[in-house]
Amino acid sequence: MTDFGPLFADLCDDAALFPPGNAPLPDAVPAHAAHSGSDHAPLVGSFVFPAGRLGELSELLAVQPYPGDLDLSLTVPAGTDAVAAALAKVDALDGVSVVALEIAVPAEQTVDDLFTGLVGIAAAHPTIAIFVEVPRDARRADILARMTGTPHAAKFRTGGIVAEAYPDEAELADAVVAVVAAGVPFKATAGLHHAVRNTDPETGFEQHGFLNVLAAVDTALDGGDTSAVAAVLADRDGEALASRLSALPPDRAAELRRRFRSFGTCSIADPLGDLLALGLAPKSVSPISEGNLA
Repeated sequence: MTDFGPLFADLCDDAALFPPGNAPLPDAVPAHAAHSGSDHAPLVGSFVFPAGRLGELSELLAVQPYPGDLDLSLTVPAGTDAVAAALAKVDALDGVSVVALEIAVPAEQTVDDLFTGLVGIAAAHPTIAIFVEVPRDARRADILARMTGTPHAAKFRTGGIVAEAYPDEAELADAVVAVVAAGVPFKATAGLHHAVRNTDPETGFEQHGFLNVLAAVDTALDGGDTSAVAAVLADRDGEALASRLSALPPDRAAELRRRFRSFGTCSIADPLGDLLALGLAPKSVSPISEGNLA
């Protein structure tokens, strides 16, 4: 099997169903199977799936069975109260398992209610990884503080379909410094379309890079403060970032990934292409384009 090393293995969760890709379900499911059987398979994590579309998945699998086991990272935007019903729907699907839950915190939910719900979910489903999508409001600091010492991980939104969905370098740096100091692992979602900080040519949005986030964790582990981490997040020198990360010893790379678990991307082709261009992916791996995974 192709070796992407400890820094990039399972880094890219397949979020093809989500914006801006919005792949049709009958295309996204077989595409995920193709990724899983390709030479870049070690780069690809679980299939990110919205709880509200489980009925559609059931209908699709009835006529188009998945070739093997389908591992889902299930997004639950309605919060902890909606988890039990969603998992019951998955239990009815042959060959489908939930390996992670990505649970949002509705605006009306208190922090106490959130953690009461999380305790019950973790007790009932101890093998499922739980990610809490930490809101960008006054509850953030309290939630992160109370996650310390728990088995739960954080999820940070790093972009979206409007400019306001993108946290700036300072806001994201604050989050990274906080979770690294607290020992709380995290994943990211949306906006990390490319390896390096960039300005999207179509939208003009300032987009974070996933190599920047990895390097930011490295900086925070060395005791860097928010301004130092923000400077790393703003760095647009891809070759310098690639050189820095490729020089990490395996144990340090593994430590970075224990902290930064993965990110959801609607395109596997883009991050793979960037890694190849920067010399960070095995030379034996072929570039791909969406819709053509041969």
